[in-house]
Amino acid sequence: MSKEFDPFVAEWFSFVKNPNFNLVEKCLKFSQLLEYPDLDVEQYIEKINKIGMSLKESVSDVKNPTYLISMLNEHLFENLGFAGDDDDYYNPKNNFLNEVIDKKTGLPITLSILYAEVAKFVGLDLKIVGFPSHILVKYNEEMILDPFYDGRLLDIDDLQDILDTNFGGELEFQPEFLDEVSPEQILLRMTRNLKNSYAQSFVYDKALRCVDMVLAIEPESPDDIRDKGILEERMLNSDVALQYLNKYLEINPNAEDVDFILELIRSIKTKD
Repeated sequence: MSKEFDPFVAEWFSFVKNPNFNLVEKCLKFSQLLEYPDLDVEQYIEKINKIGMSLKESVSDVKNPTYLISMLNEHLFENLGFAGDDDDYYNPKNNFLNEVIDKKTGLPITLSILYAEVAKFVGLDLKIVGFPSHILVKYNEEMILDPFYDGRLLDIDDLQDILDTNFGGELEFQPEFLDEVSPEQILLRMTRNLKNSYAQSFVYDKALRCVDMVLAIEPESPDDIRDKGILEERMLNSDVALQYLNKYLEINPNAEDVDFILELIRSIKTKD
């Protein structure tokens, strides 16, 4: 489908794909592009460095990973007061790393990014894993940690409990749920989170911008094509909405929500 050139999305795409920037820099650029045009990226990198250096100064020469993770948890969650934002989970600001650093609360994904970055200062190589609905981190394969809940260690039963809570008991744990995710996948997940937060807040123009950012990276993603159509309809862009909704049905004809999409298409055509 033909799309108008959007310089904002083009800048986002080139930044995501640029190997010269690390995940933290890309997350802060994400904040700068979407909500905080005057954000000083270097200032927030320095804030993370200070958190990391103060952790490094507090640990002994012991290299035992269990000890180091214990000290990391104590430093971030007890001493500095970082915590998961259970009270205002869907607040769009929880997706922005600068906000998480300032207010010390965030989502599993943003807290995991900060957690893994600070861990580097004491030589811990933690991997961010794309667990469904709740990003986690792991040390090697034996330690699964949840930065949203004070870095607690999880076992298989805990992981299944998370799935049961978020999927109503309809999703069984699979080992691949603990696979590491790439920086690009993390950024896409953040963008989709933000799209949902904006949509739930009825900020449809910003939700639409997020879905355009995702489609720039994954242009054939069925769910995002569908969401683009739904959001365009809410912005009263009927022709574009029909284009994307019809494309969604073409590539995903057996979707569970096909009846809803067909009804939405009918209602758009009726209005026109």
